[in-house]
Amino acid sequence: MQDLPWENHSSISEFILLGFSRDSQINAILFNIFIFLYLSTLVGNGLIVTLIHLDSRLRTPMYFFLSVLSMLDMSYVTTTVPQMLVHLVCQKKTISYVGCVAQMYIFLVLGITEGWLFSVMAYDRYVAICYPLRYKVIMSPWLCGTMVVFCGLWGVSCSLVYTVFTMRLPYCGPNEINHFFCEVPAVLKLACADTSLNDQVDFILGFILLLVPLSFILASYVRIFATILRIRSAQGRLKAFSTCASHITVVTMFCGPAMFMYMNPGANASPERDKKLALFYNVISAFLNPIIYSLRNKDVKRAFLKLTGQGRAPE
Repeated sequence: MQDLPWENHSSISEFILLGFSRDSQINAILFNIFIFLYLSTLVGNGLIVTLIHLDSRLRTPMYFFLSVLSMLDMSYVTTTVPQMLVHLVCQKKTISYVGCVAQMYIFLVLGITEGWLFSVMAYDRYVAICYPLRYKVIMSPWLCGTMVVFCGLWGVSCSLVYTVFTMRLPYCGPNEINHFFCEVPAVLKLACADTSLNDQVDFILGFILLLVPLSFILASYVRIFATILRIRSAQGRLKAFSTCASHITVVTMFCGPAMFMYMNPGANASPERDKKLALFYNVISAFLNPIIYSLRNKDVKRAFLKLTGQGRAPE
């Protein structure tokens, strides 16, 4: 059987993930915090998906995209957090070479897909506010499904470039990754070769995968705000803006730290800062998304009350 293209260049079979601390007491505290965040993320996002599936009033393009986002978030944290929790309570903190490659690739696929999904969600809000009478015609099920598939294919293909360019380098020791999972910037620091080409590739891909969708989002919201300002009623303007506020908050929490991480040259990177940034756009963002989207959303609250039998949605 032929070896994978990167396996011929490495003399190590596993990596050690250093995580956050070597102090067992600190790790015990972190374990309790992260298991709470992880389980809350699964419950919160799972509840969003369930409500959208069960309540016919939530079967609209906006909630379809929200359900996809929730599924991505659940998968995203599951790629990294369970292993991190094990390493917080166990002495052995290793991950195999192949496991590291797989984790890196899956993490990137989900992250890139989510980044582009945010631009699709911004377009959905643009059509809903700027062309309300044609909204259902423009945002047809076929178009919604096609855009989600595009986001997924973009994530799969670009993640392959990221992963191959990272793991084609020789890794001959040391094998200690100063991170809690196999993320590209942290792994690159262990390469026994010049990584300047990788820094350039990371910057170019970061531009394409972060700044391009952010430009689409910005363009959509410029048109949205121009339309909102033409609404005569103050209450109408507030209602239109409130439908966008959640999306803007989530995009800022996810894309800001990710852009700082992946568009910063490797030589300038700080391991401790990178871990905090990764926690923010991987764990904290996924934990807060269902809270942000449901806190001021009457439709979601109504569907939840209906599901629990505490109230009935008004006709």
